[in-house]
Amino acid sequence: MKIAVWDTYVERPNGTRMHFDILVSEEILDENRIYGFGKQYLDSKPFKTGALDSKKCNFCHFENATLEVEKAILQKGFYILEMENCS
Repeated sequence: MKIAVWDTYVERPNGTRMHFDILVSEEILDENRIYGFGKQYLDSKPFKTGALDSKKCNFCHFENATLEVEKAILQKGFYILEMENCS
């Protein structure tokens, strides 16, 4: 499966910046839908964060999905790859 990688940064209340990627099927082009996936992920966190918008979430590149990522995308539509300050 070919996926699109959306590079995302969101500020936490303590001033640190979260960095994560939103991974979706390459066919998903609707930015609002992708932001919705990011919001869904942020809502699952035990802490509040800043808003997610086009200044903080941008298309980065296409790549081939691993089996784990492909399975998650087929099940729920997206996969979050946590990079920095996500816990």
